[in-house]
Amino acid sequence: MLALAGCTTESRSPDAIREQTANATAAAKRDAKAVAQGVFEGLSRKGPVNINKATKEELLTLPGVSETTADAIIAGRPYSRSSELVRKHIVSKAEYDRIADRVVSTR
Repeated sequence: MLALAGCTTESRSPDAIREQTANATAAAKRDAKAVAQGVFEGLSRKGPVNINKATKEELLTLPGVSETTADAIIAGRPYSRSSELVRKHIVSKAEYDRIADRVVSTR
């Protein structure tokens, strides 16, 4: 994308080309940072978090789980299904959707 920023046939001012190139570079930098963070997160995962056995620190590794939510998860144990987090009003449906693929409830 960066290489094509100044390679069009239309006539543009050097300032416009510089601005477009700067914007493309900023977007690439932002995207590269997100990719690097995703790779790091993926490599550091050990598998799904068991909501019946996980420590508070393990629960805090889940996206959007705060200390209050982790404490509520621990207090609400045991769970026969991870979806009980929503039924018991510990997390919202939207919050659960963010962590659903990262939690299990085996005892």
